[in-house]
Amino acid sequence: MLRAAMTLALPAFLVALLAPHAEAQRKTDDAGSGARTLRDCPVCPDLVVLPSGEFMMGSPESERGRGRDEGPQRKVAVQSFAMGKFEVTFAQWDACASEGGCKHKPHDETWGRGRRPVINVSWHDARQFAAWLSGKTGKAYRLPTEAEWEYAARAVTDASAPHPPFSTGSTINYKQANYDANFTYGDGKMGLFRQKTMEVGRFPKNAFGLHDMHGNVWEWVQDCYKDSYHGAPTDGSAVAQPGCGLRILRGGSWNYFPQLLRSAYRYATAPDIRLDIVGFRVARSL
Repeated sequence: MLRAAMTLALPAFLVALLAPHAEAQRKTDDAGSGARTLRDCPVCPDLVVLPSGEFMMGSPESERGRGRDEGPQRKVAVQSFAMGKFEVTFAQWDACASEGGCKHKPHDETWGRGRRPVINVSWHDARQFAAWLSGKTGKAYRLPTEAEWEYAARAVTDASAPHPPFSTGSTINYKQANYDANFTYGDGKMGLFRQKTMEVGRFPKNAFGLHDMHGNVWEWVQDCYKDSYHGAPTDGSAVAQPGCGLRILRGGSWNYFPQLLRSAYRYATAPDIRLDIVGFRVARSL
């Protein structure tokens, strides 16, 4: 059962974001990745501009832990778009709530707010946040499509390039992501189980300059769930269906084992659930 929501004072991090010297928009090179980043307002999420490219969506039948709904693997072309550098934080959500854009007051499970990823938010809540950003900035904010999310997680632009299970390679370890490291994948090693979310950006970025694409919290995407990629779009657009009863979460979370953190793994669930393992990040059309 979900706990009652709490209304807390805005954290110091949010106050800092609102400081007069904050840039309304900035474009910089993300050190180490060469990625161009944007921020459309002082309290808006940092975005990374991802290049256009092609990748193989889904997993090969030989991939360990593969689910039937991860195929058939197919080539997808994705046009350049901007993706949240981090998962949306409590500070950003609280800014939305303070301006009346977000109606839900999610509980932080006493782990803290600020730079921790917002949790206990539904698919509908996440879309409300994106709509608030769009209205505030005049830019086209939204949830990423499932294809865009996997493209961003894999951080490859060539469909002929290797597509290992993780952006970290054939396995992943507890120094690279937040998950239950009492379990391993492939030749990975056991490690620390932190048992809660961690502040965004604590783990290394992938080749696109994005953090926490594996673990920390599950992330909502736009698509309606279908249990096969047969007939799915190959242009990076979302799968839509009237009266859709299941939406999709990607990336795994702090209490899941690494097999479910794979770039291809899909978790289908009702769009109105709110759990302490679920958050999201935003995308923006260019």
